[in-house]
Amino acid sequence: MKRKRIAVCTALGLLVAALGVVAAGCGGGDEGSSAGDWQVEGLGSTLDEIQANAKTEGKVDLVAWAYYVEDGSNDPNADWVTDFEKETGCDVSAKVANTSDEMVTLMKTGQYDGVSASGNASLRLVAGGDVAPVNVDLVPNYADIFEDLKDQPYNTVDGVPYGIPHGRGANVLMWRTDIVKPAPDSWGVVFDENSPYKGKVTAYDDSVYIADAALYLMETQPDLNITNPYELDEDQFNAAVDLLKKQATIIGEYWSDYAKEESSFTSGNSVVGTTWQSVTNFLQGEKVPVESTSPKEGATGWSDTWMINSKAAHPNCMYLWMNHIVSPQTNATQTEYYGEAPSNAKSCDLMTDPDFCAKYHADDPDYWKNVYYWITPLADCGDDRGEVCKDHSEWVQAWTEIRGS
Repeated sequence: MKRKRIAVCTALGLLVAALGVVAAGCGGGDEGSSAGDWQVEGLGSTLDEIQANAKTEGKVDLVAWAYYVEDGSNDPNADWVTDFEKETGCDVSAKVANTSDEMVTLMKTGQYDGVSASGNASLRLVAGGDVAPVNVDLVPNYADIFEDLKDQPYNTVDGVPYGIPHGRGANVLMWRTDIVKPAPDSWGVVFDENSPYKGKVTAYDDSVYIADAALYLMETQPDLNITNPYELDEDQFNAAVDLLKKQATIIGEYWSDYAKEESSFTSGNSVVGTTWQSVTNFLQGEKVPVESTSPKEGATGWSDTWMINSKAAHPNCMYLWMNHIVSPQTNATQTEYYGEAPSNAKSCDLMTDPDFCAKYHADDPDYWKNVYYWITPLADCGDDRGEVCKDHSEWVQAWTEIRGS
């Protein structure tokens, strides 16, 4: 959900002020600014230099979502790392993170060259000075990225891109088809205090889940006047928090580790709740009777961006990785395996399932207008209400209260 660029910079400025740091790209408002003005130390200025420097660096250290960096060791059918290593001379090491908060924490250590950040992490990384702008001219495959994934408020600041879009997906509703009947079409099934599935409802364990409650309230309580589930003033925020506190009485367990949710649905400890399409795909492959859908109220979702550490030890290998992971064939292989829409428009012709992109709405911009991508909540509401919305720190505090820990 794109805001006007000036509103993004104003909001980022508030976040930056709160963190006590300075973010490049919002100061002068120069539309002609180039990412090269903040080039990472040691990065070659041409593709030839980057390729030569990469052979000297010899490695790249990544923070990523599960299934984003696979070398065949977990599944021999999933390997888009080995060829990259052979072609570039860069050995790949990856740390799987289960939440955006974990990604931010890991990137702040300075031990990693890059991260596959979702929108609720990317703006914090920019504000903290932890990631650098990206010179997209040095990432040739960027040219083929779907246009509606570029110049978004979570990956671009004042016209300067801070990463390369990877893939996107909606946070969907999943249920055990042998237990939950009839098939639900609304998020109401996970918010009903009198649910027959009490104790077997699950929800994503992250403060960003407050947006899921706000999204539901957008449709069910229109008098709250919620227009964006991440831009909540006090009354709107309190309504979402109250709904989640009531929901907590029917929750069996919260999840952030995808393997935990897979195990819970397999055993029947969980029978309905929010999930990622990749989890549904895995469970169906294991013959667990589950189905999922994007409910009638719409959905939150993610659009992930590969970002480079501002102090990356291996910047040349990182640039080559960003170009590789969004190359047509690699992006097709990885996103089909994971279960999300690819970012490279050419990938749709390379899927093993010719209907994959249609199923995941990869080239359907109208579909994504009803998906609210994760983004860092800011005090600036992005409209004429001004700076009265609840920011990320207040979301975290409220989530701790909701969870009771």
